[in-house]
Amino acid sequence: MIDSSVVLTGQAIAYTLYVLVIMILIGWFAYKVTRVGKNSIIKPALFYSFVGLLVIIGVSLHIVTYNTIPWASMDLNRDDIKPDKVFNINVENHQFKLPSEKLIINSGEKVLFNVTSNDLTYGFGLFREDNSMVFQMQVVPGHMNDILWRFDKPAVYTIRSTEYSGPKGNDMIVKNAVEVIETNNFD
Repeated sequence: MIDSSVVLTGQAIAYTLYVLVIMILIGWFAYKVTRVGKNSIIKPALFYSFVGLLVIIGVSLHIVTYNTIPWASMDLNRDDIKPDKVFNINVENHQFKLPSEKLIINSGEKVLFNVTSNDLTYGFGLFREDNSMVFQMQVVPGHMNDILWRFDKPAVYTIRSTEYSGPKGNDMIVKNAVEVIETNNFD
């Protein structure tokens, strides 16, 4: 699975370029319309050709980036995927109750995080060492709250609540709670 930070970087570059093209078009249009003393009439065919080009580029960007979201295929085919590990996590009284002190995952494994709340709505987020988020979900009492994720490379992650649950929710952090280790497959 592609790392979400790579996807975000690629999409940020593509959409930034797209917006720059739009800004250039609008700037050109404004310049032509506000010129004084010269024939500033813009031929509609030229303007609408540029607008059509922008629409084609915008739709193409959406089509190209459609399947780059790393978790999309797993979510769409979820009924057919059997997780390699399931971690049942309970959240209550502003504390995460993990099944063990550290959740160990082998690289390449698909893991289901099944999180339940007995009192409030919380968030469940997994964060890298640089504090960027890998994923998050809302944990609502009385509902099924789970997320399926595949970890491809060794790393250590922190669990944090990503939802406001009152002043005590600010301290809902479990540092180095998840560790993905490299496995040597000698098949």
